[in-house]
Amino acid sequence: MFELLGIPPQALFGQLLLGLINGSFYALLSLGLAIIFGLLNIINFTHGAQYMMGAFVAWMLLNYLGINYWAALFVAPVIVGITGVIIERLLISRLYHLDHLYGLLLTFGLALIIQGLFRNYYGISGLPYQIPGVLSGGQNLGFMFLPNYRGWVIVASLIVCLATWFIIEKTRLGAYLRAATENPTLVGAFGINVPRMVTLTYGFGVALAAFAGVLAAPIYAVNPNMGADLIIVVFAVVVIGGMGSILGSIVTGFGLGLIEGLTRVFYPEGSAVVIFVVMAIVLLVKPAGLFGRAA
Repeated sequence: MFELLGIPPQALFGQLLLGLINGSFYALLSLGLAIIFGLLNIINFTHGAQYMMGAFVAWMLLNYLGINYWAALFVAPVIVGITGVIIERLLISRLYHLDHLYGLLLTFGLALIIQGLFRNYYGISGLPYQIPGVLSGGQNLGFMFLPNYRGWVIVASLIVCLATWFIIEKTRLGAYLRAATENPTLVGAFGINVPRMVTLTYGFGVALAAFAGVLAAPIYAVNPNMGADLIIVVFAVVVIGGMGSILGSIVTGFGLGLIEGLTRVFYPEGSAVVIFVVMAIVLLVKPAGLFGRAA
């Protein structure tokens, strides 16, 4: 059928694979944003810089300490998550009772500072990060060639996204988090340290961004601008899914990645703006987002 349209099947499936990979990063990053906004009511514009920090920490662990990719998948998110905890305690915690605009301006300024520091020390040309040997090569599926590492990125992001959704929606810890969002005073009356929970939640959201950065390091060149190029698209994904919606971030992230891939096949000129067109349509039809609830 696609050959009748003048589209080779290999090109179609190749672009769908690329869309799934992009969707994996969209889902992980928008999931972290949704968690932070859902509990803290902070629009975390630093998220792109923290994604970039995850990639850089993985690169530094390998080149300075000899720590390989598999260890970096756990160590880098922890390190970047700790920096997020420090930022939340020292700066963001002072803005919870103010308008959302103050948090957005603060985190936007922090993002510029972080990107500027890395740009000053490492430049903008990009640093290579080698694919781990066990994931090199690929599989010939007949209709397309699937690189092993690309397949791993999709599977790993799916596992992390679904595990996060399960923890927040189906466990007692998730119930505490959701209750603290609605009525922190009442939750605190039961002996739960709500400020600590909020701090750790912000750190976890930041760690998700860093985990995505480690996954991205072998695919894209590690450079200070890699987060800035992605964060605007991710915010559009969050808006489409519904601000603060965990399930919406996951489904919308992967779905929009596929839509972007299909657009590259049928109308390449529109691939750069198709997500924003979808956002405009969704906001006209359902301003709260596909999975969001009206305030």
